Amino acid sequence: AKVVCQEGLGVGHSAITTLGDPTKGVYLCRYSDFLHPAPWLHKESGCLVIFKVIQGRVKSVAENYTDDFTSPSPGYDCHVSPNLRNDVSCATASRFELTQYYVYEFGQSDGFLRCPRQLCPYALVEFQYCGGARAMRESVDEEM
Repeated sequence: AKVVCQEGLGVGHSAITTLGDPTKGVYLCRYSDFLHPAPWLHKESGCLVIFKVIQGRVKSVAENYTDDFTSPSPGYDCHVSPNLRNDVSCATASRFELTQYYVYEFGQSDGFLRCPRQLCPYALVEFQYCGGARAMRESVDEEM
């Protein structure tokens, strides 16, 4: 997380490929409370980097579930799913993918910048997940 804050979010670190080639851009989740499709386990911890995002020109791109990745679109700075909705109440893998932004920046001679400049690290948050009320009671009982 410290490296991301110092150097920026670099391409090539995503397993998601639905909106574009992860070697040419980066994926960000639109919602900070919807970080991955699997549920968090009780007492699981991690770091969350919150970015200020300058979206620029956004292109709605149909999800591509093939191995032939969608290329970044000239004249645009970001791809989003046409199915992106504000309602993400059901945490599933497909909903997680629909909340992603694919951000890229063209460099000189059709190259791509390693870290798109429209992503500015804003805050670093460390967290530990505590499950629902039942998990909280179990945790208290264990400590006693």
